[in-house]
Amino acid sequence: MYLTRFRINIARIGARRLLSSPQMMHAAVLSSFAEAPKPDADGPRILWRVDRDGAAATYLYIVSPARPDLTHLVEQAGWPETGRWETFEYGPFLNRLTKGEQWAFRLTANPVHTARRKNDEPTKITAHVGLRHQIDWLLKRQEHAGFRIVEKAPERRLIPELDRYELLVHNRRNLVFRKGGQKDPVTVVAVTYDGRLEVTDPDALRRTLTHGLGRAKAYGCGLMTLGKA
Repeated sequence: MYLTRFRINIARIGARRLLSSPQMMHAAVLSSFAEAPKPDADGPRILWRVDRDGAAATYLYIVSPARPDLTHLVEQAGWPETGRWETFEYGPFLNRLTKGEQWAFRLTANPVHTARRKNDEPTKITAHVGLRHQIDWLLKRQEHAGFRIVEKAPERRLIPELDRYELLVHNRRNLVFRKGGQKDPVTVVAVTYDGRLEVTDPDALRRTLTHGLGRAKAYGCGLMTLGKA
């Protein structure tokens, strides 16, 4: 497995086009591989995420089974003369994960649930738009995903019902695009989670980091990365 980071030059028209369309970015990411890995329900997949850290920088992160070549992205959305990307062997880090460790994490996800307006209607996938529901969406998946969100000490909780965890939910946005030949546009609600976690099941967490969490993985959701707490 490989973890890649590429800085996007937001001053370029090509970069702005990619950032405005998750479909175009997905295609650009897949084009980074001479032979894109075939979808496999049990195997790791290509995951990607765009991080916009204010006016400082915009980065594309990719986790993939094969090493990518981002030459086309440098030419289209980077700095052709000086632009580079960084690719790291991800396996050694994944193998060192240990139960009880604490890490800072970032996850961009598509928090959804199934709902129906009337009893006689079929269920429909609906986005969570409220902060409390978005937090609950992640909490319900943490055990299966191999981690536990760290709780704050009671004296540090500003709003008891919403400030229990070392967790910040931000950067909510609607990704709107047309899929295939569909007439109506598709809307994917994406939010970013920043927080602190404790490893409870290293094998399950390794799977989360290489398979993604939640839906809309082709459109920049599902990739969790870890950093020093």
